[in-house]
Amino acid sequence: MDYLQYLRFLPLEYQQRATLAPTSTWWSWRDRQVHVARAVRPEAAVRVLGIHGGGGHAGIIWPLAALAAEAGVEAMAIDLPLYGDTIEPRPEAVRYRDWVELLCEFVRAEHNTDGRPLILFGASMGGMLAYEIAARTGTVAHVVATCLLDPADPAARRAMVRLPLLGGPAPRLMRSITPILGDVRVPVRWLADMKNMSLDPELSRLCGRDPKGGGVRLPLGFLSDYLDFAHTPPETFTAAPVTLVHPAADRWTPPELSLRFLARIPERTRAVLLEGCGHFPIEEPGLGQLATTLREVLATTADTAR
Repeated sequence: MDYLQYLRFLPLEYQQRATLAPTSTWWSWRDRQVHVARAVRPEAAVRVLGIHGGGGHAGIIWPLAALAAEAGVEAMAIDLPLYGDTIEPRPEAVRYRDWVELLCEFVRAEHNTDGRPLILFGASMGGMLAYEIAARTGTVAHVVATCLLDPADPAARRAMVRLPLLGGPAPRLMRSITPILGDVRVPVRWLADMKNMSLDPELSRLCGRDPKGGGVRLPLGFLSDYLDFAHTPPETFTAAPVTLVHPAADRWTPPELSLRFLARIPERTRAVLLEGCGHFPIEEPGLGQLATTLREVLATTADTAR
């Protein structure tokens, strides 16, 4: 798991603080060997699970997870099927609902073996995953998300897909071709606007060509399943506090889309716009705002658990 190639894009102060190397562990799930990076802290009051998005993996999440571990929190980052070091026997058959079910079972298993509060940190598409897993399991202490993009929102769909014109009819179009072409795998960069992954062109190129991340080939059936997936309506969400930390200068997924979804959650929400940050938040002062917000969430969660 090569997280160092991503760590070097952070400001020097954070590079010097996020040096903890992860321990690779494995969790068996439905004939898959799921890779989970960990920094075990038995004395920690709180644990954090990082969830990557559609072009990511645990190595991309790890620099932020390492910062949490450096602050005394037990940190984990998981590789979802198709990405990272997780061993997937049938990549053509992976669907979005597999990710949801895997994460639900993983979070429940972690809860059953360790009662400490668990915070989910979802990056990009991982934000809605963290939200959905909290809603379905009822065992999550807090959700922190860089994005909350609901595929049921046509404007959100237009932002997600590489060709915005497909944003409106995309679910219907994908539904019609999935029975024939659902197992066909195409490069993620054909479907997603990887060039706007970061404000730093070099980092965007790295994300786009990473063979464990943005360089992966994604089955069309996965995209269809994602665009058609019915997430828990925000009006009914009461499972956990939700903190949105959306990059303010995000050129891929505009902050207003996430803010609109967050506003529909009836209570216990907070929004922090990360100043100067692109979709992959590495710039100051927004990165410092993200670190401060995470520390506040961790401290509040730890105090509540006492």
